[in-house]
Amino acid sequence: MPGQVVIDCFPESLDRYGPDWAVVAVDVIRATTTAVTAVASGRGCYPAPTLNDALELAAGLDRPLLVGELGGSMPFGFDLNNSPAALADRTDLQRPAVLLSTTGTRLLARTSPGQAVYAACLRNLTAQVVRAAGRHERVAVIGAGARGEFREEDQLACAWIAAGLVEAGYRPLGPTAGLVARWRDAPVDAVARGASAEYLRRSGQLDDLEFILGHVDDLDATFELNGRGLVMVPAGGWPA
Repeated sequence: MPGQVVIDCFPESLDRYGPDWAVVAVDVIRATTTAVTAVASGRGCYPAPTLNDALELAAGLDRPLLVGELGGSMPFGFDLNNSPAALADRTDLQRPAVLLSTTGTRLLARTSPGQAVYAACLRNLTAQVVRAAGRHERVAVIGAGARGEFREEDQLACAWIAAGLVEAGYRPLGPTAGLVARWRDAPVDAVARGASAEYLRRSGQLDDLEFILGHVDDLDATFELNGRGLVMVPAGGWPA
């Protein structure tokens, strides 16, 4: 029996996918890009669904970095915005990152206990397809969304991952085939034309947009939720 793949959006959609579904969480601008970048550099990363959860997680860690935003603004007392570019520039890799965002970390942290959960972005598209194909019979590729909108960059990344699974023999469900057809051949710089990219321009955060567009499929690894933290699994390997 062929596997099944579906594209969906928003943390609230998780209720439709029980433990027998693997969840691939996508928030290109910026939470999953920040998370993947942190772990790929050798830094621990702990996604938090709420500010209180972030503070609770931080209290149990050694000299953590509080990283993130709510509604586009960095919370009081945080060390860093939800910025993959800024995090990549830091050398204090021994300090774990507690990551908070408006929707992306809620999507990661509120999945079902025991569920296979991956953080994916433009950096690890191919590796994510290879890891999921044949390993999971049901795969839900879910965009984080923002302000009730399934953002262009997340549609593109979700569609590229789903397209790879369809090519591997998975059956697309719901709107998946249409989204794959729409985005399969789109150039990656389509990301730069969306509302999220425009927000980065208006707010003077172009470094993040340049980082995202400059790091496409450059990591041959997946990033999987293990307890409350993410771990990197190199292609064909075990968690690092």
